[in-house]
Amino acid sequence: MRKNKLLIPIATLLIVMFSCNDDDDDGVIVIPPHERSDEVIVAQEEVEEYLDTHFYNYDEFENPPVDFNYRIVFDTISGENSSKMPLTSQVTFKMVADLIDENVEYKLYYLNVRQGEGERAEFTDLATVSYEGTILKEALLIDSSISPITFDLTQVIDGLQKTIIEFNGATDFTENPDGTLTFDDYGIGAVFIPSGLGYYNTPPNGSPIEYYAQLIFTFHLYSKEKSDQDSDTVLSSFEDLNGNGDELDDDTDANGIPNFADPDDDGDGRLTKYEVEAKEYELNPGDTDPVLEDNEVEMQRKTNSLTGVVTIYTVVFTDANNDGVADYLDDEL
Repeated sequence: MRKNKLLIPIATLLIVMFSCNDDDDDGVIVIPPHERSDEVIVAQEEVEEYLDTHFYNYDEFENPPVDFNYRIVFDTISGENSSKMPLTSQVTFKMVADLIDENVEYKLYYLNVRQGEGERAEFTDLATVSYEGTILKEALLIDSSISPITFDLTQVIDGLQKTIIEFNGATDFTENPDGTLTFDDYGIGAVFIPSGLGYYNTPPNGSPIEYYAQLIFTFHLYSKEKSDQDSDTVLSSFEDLNGNGDELDDDTDANGIPNFADPDDDGDGRLTKYEVEAKEYELNPGDTDPVLEDNEVEMQRKTNSLTGVVTIYTVVFTDANNDGVADYLDDEL
């Protein structure tokens, strides 16, 4: 799930493919990708056929055997499994827009085995998970991590990002004598990713993923942490100015770098972190929350599990010229 290995950002799909051509003086021609409006139909058919003909080990989840690892396992409905309930009757879906062609939408199917009882993930979070990724058709393993690993949700393929945010993490954890952690009531799920929300025609170099392959990822979501990808003091979830859950389409200074990754959001030459005012408050158990000033917004709060002290982090969005536009988004200041 490391972005340099397999789960690289879907924005890299802008890369074109090349192949040899004996009739071209340069020896190279550009091969355009399939029309995304056509490919979405193929992808949905493949995914839905799989959902109709496969089941997961729901019996084990309903009556966990001793030492059950709570991993989702898929199998074909046939033979002694002919009476199993198909995935199609257990999954749900959400509509997700294509990042390249705004006129294309995907039906993103996912399986919610356990919601999780902790905090819900957000699209810009750092998420700690274990996972397994396979190619839908061949059931071929492409990447996995049994041990918990943390990754940036803005740096994974869109289909996985859009699914993780439908789940909650664990309520608590216990450190074992061997140094491993045992999590309580964490989220468990799977997603069936059409190629347009995966790697489309640009799978990672050296991977077994074919062009336009549909993928499956199963995962355990253990924890999440808010993130500030560009270290500008404003959490990335607050840089989704239009509130549509897409971190890529908010670009105040139109420089091609989305706000969540741009340390100077308004392009005025003064970094965002110098155009806002960061504050923090420490609350002992029983203390009431502070009264925030005008234009002051709580970014996050963290609790010390040993002392019970809560630290609240806020940002004041100053507006020096009182024009209703925060200084960090106002290129006139």
